[in-house]
Amino acid sequence: MSKTRPTIGGDGIMLPTLPPERDPRLWTRMVRVMFFTPGFVALLLIKAGEPAAFGVTIELLLLACATAVVAGVFIGSQSSGPGATPASEVSLWSGGLVLEFLSIIPFLCALPALFHQLANSNLLHTRAPGAVDLSLGLSELIPAFAILPFMLYQLAGFGTLHFIVSRTTNWILNIVIVLTIIANYLANRTGRYSLEEVSSGFLVLLLTAIVFYGVLKLKRLQETYEAHAPAKALKEAKEEKEAKHKEAHAADILPKA
Repeated sequence: MSKTRPTIGGDGIMLPTLPPERDPRLWTRMVRVMFFTPGFVALLLIKAGEPAAFGVTIELLLLACATAVVAGVFIGSQSSGPGATPASEVSLWSGGLVLEFLSIIPFLCALPALFHQLANSNLLHTRAPGAVDLSLGLSELIPAFAILPFMLYQLAGFGTLHFIVSRTTNWILNIVIVLTIIANYLANRTGRYSLEEVSSGFLVLLLTAIVFYGVLKLKRLQETYEAHAPAKALKEAKEEKEAKHKEAHAADILPKA
């Protein structure tokens, strides 16, 4: 079977570049992690109190938790067999887009402020008499560096957005996201919580707009591809998808040695 998609349709029209096929089992495992981890941490913060410092952080963590469920719904509707539609054929990519932007980025945005507040929480730390109050200083920014490999994932062509927008637009969007995360942390660190709410709201609206645009664009690209791709290439692609699906299903139901 062909491992590469045709670039020119049977009628001579240039075909759109679609994301590569991915293993849905890996994405569903990621959904579990993104559902339990942020939600569990958010419950701990609610228990700890200090709502002025933890307020937006809790909201970002719960957003990451809730959208992971939505991503799972998208991924679960993936289909390439009989009766498959362009929407069902891009469900895995769409779920990945939701997971990347509305789950992972809010989680990464919450991490720096979360670590700072936990490290300086009076409710969580009872100092012994005469104990020295040590400041963590710049080391508090260590959790923030988790955003860097994620930006590498996005800008090096691994992310789903790479196949939806131009390279320049991809760079601009990711730079804006990083700057907004920095502004969000500085606002939390300096106690300017109203500014933190504004920057977090802007970030969530931007990420939501990216996801809406991306999901609809993926569906439109798939429709264009199927309308102009050679019939033989479409048949081979669907047979290959079905074979991979059967192989994955067999691997899940067979007992492990």
